[in-house]
Amino acid sequence: MVALRMTFDKTRSAGALASELARLYGADLQRVLAPLGLSPAQFLVLSELWGEDGQTQRALTGRLGVEQATMANTLSRMERDHLVTRRPHPEDRRSQLIFLTDAARALEATAVAAAVAVNQAVLDGLPPAERELFLSMLGRVVSGMRGRDGKPEA
Repeated sequence: MVALRMTFDKTRSAGALASELARLYGADLQRVLAPLGLSPAQFLVLSELWGEDGQTQRALTGRLGVEQATMANTLSRMERDHLVTRRPHPEDRRSQLIFLTDAARALEATAVAAAVAVNQAVLDGLPPAERELFLSMLGRVVSGMRGRDGKPEA
């Protein structure tokens, strides 16, 4: 019996390629957000709050798909940097609502423009039709991966 030798080619691995894309995207996002005093993680939290201000930490954790401890640390830094404030939840004494400060609201246009530019640079090598196909396929793959483990989608 002949044993098959399995090989791994990272240039043909969805996971390895996605990881490399995430690493490169994160580095570019860090580069454009740093002058604004933001990290990519803070930008993602702000993006959620710009869309819907006054969310709980739990809601933000679920929407962004991060661990509670990670979110707690990010929010603590953001509170220290005067980007968010916490207020008691009116219906749940155990929870607090996270709200944007005026300083965070003032960053929205510039930060979003910077992130859009980085996203555009990621897609620049693809013709418009392929961009849409790529994003559609990537979204379906992510959705499928989230659905596999029985956890609700973030």
